[in-house]
Amino acid sequence: MGKRILLVDDAAFMRMMIKDILTKNGYDIVGEAENGLKAIEKFKELAPELVIMDITMPEMDGIQAVKEIKALDKDAKIIMCSAMGQQAMVIEAIQSGARDFIVKPFQADRILESVRKVLE
Repeated sequence: MGKRILLVDDAAFMRMMIKDILTKNGYDIVGEAENGLKAIEKFKELAPELVIMDITMPEMDGIQAVKEIKALDKDAKIIMCSAMGQQAMVIEAIQSGARDFIVKPFQADRILESVRKVLE
């Protein structure tokens, strides 16, 4: 397996939780970023097979970052994360090119199911 994944979330503990779930299941976390601007830099540098990105972040939110990453690579695979009650933002993220979304608080099996679905 070993699919290369970039994690983007302004909360370090959220990145740690997702990283823990994915590495235990054979995925390779190639980088982490705490906002959309850093996510774009890391995407260019690391060319991950998948990006898991929070919507609400400082400096540049996830929706803007999705648009910029999709402009760089129209085939980029991105899964958005959001807290409950952000349906409008989730819809905007999907329209901007995200392939799926997962809702916080995370269920490990939901993360894995989404990652498998998007990478296939």
